[in-house]
Amino acid sequence: MGTALVGGLLAGGWDAELVSIAEIDADRRAVLEKEFPHVRVVPSAAWAVADADVVVVAVKPTDVAATLETALPALGDDTLVLSIAAGVTIDTLEALAPGRPVVRAMPNTPALVGAAASAIAPGGAARPDHLELAERVLGAVGVVVRVAEPALDAVTGLSGSGPAYVFLMAEALIDAGVQQGLARPVATRLVVQTLLGSAILLDRDEDGAEAHGLRAAVTSPGGTTAAGLRELELHGFRAAVLEAVAAATARSRELGRG
Repeated sequence: MGTALVGGLLAGGWDAELVSIAEIDADRRAVLEKEFPHVRVVPSAAWAVADADVVVVAVKPTDVAATLETALPALGDDTLVLSIAAGVTIDTLEALAPGRPVVRAMPNTPALVGAAASAIAPGGAARPDHLELAERVLGAVGVVVRVAEPALDAVTGLSGSGPAYVFLMAEALIDAGVQQGLARPVATRLVVQTLLGSAILLDRDEDGAEAHGLRAAVTSPGGTTAAGLRELELHGFRAAVLEAVAAATARSRELGRG
C-alpha cells in the first residue's frame, strides 16, 4: 500500500526529490531504488521524517510502535502522522507521537491501480489543514471521505473488505458462465467488463441512490433478469451481504480492542 501511495503521488505531480521512503530491509531498498530512482530511500525512519510535512505510517500493525519510536526524535512538532495501519487506534498513535497531529486512515487494495476508496478520521490535534493534507495524499490513489474514528470499523467491513466480496462474486459468475457452456476466458472477460461497466454507471451518482433504479431498469417483468434475481433472493443473497459486512465490522472492533 505504501508503494502504491508513492506511485500515485509521483503520477499526480509530487516532486520525487521531496519524497522519502524508510525501509529497513536492504534487498527491499534495492528494489525501491530501482522502482523510484529519484526518491530518497533510507534504512531508518528517523532519516526519512526530518523536515517532513506528513509521515505516512505504512507498516504492519505490529511494527507501528517500533517505527514511530525510531522516528520520534526527528519528528517535527507539527508533522502530520498519517497512519494506514489497520486496527491501530488514534489513542495509540497519539501516545506514540505525543503532541503531533494524527490522522488515521483506512484505504483498500484498489489503491494499487489508483482506484482506492479511503476514509480518514482525525485525532485531537489534527486541524482542518492536516485533514486536507491527508486527503491530498490519499487522493493520489482514489477517493477519500471523512468519518469519525468509531465509523472506521464499518468502513473496514464495507470498503476495506469489500474488494474480496466483489472478487468472490466475480469467481461465482465466471464459474456460472462456464457451467452454462462458455469458455472460461470468454466468461472471465464478460464478467470483468460487466463489473467495470456497472461500477461506472453507479459512479454517475456518488451517493449510490441510483443502485435501486439501475437494478430495476435492467429487470423487465417476467424476463431473464427477474428470474435470476428471484433465485438470488430465494438463496438469501441480500441477507448474506448484510451479514458479511456486519461480521467484518465486528471483527474489526475486536481487533481494535486488542
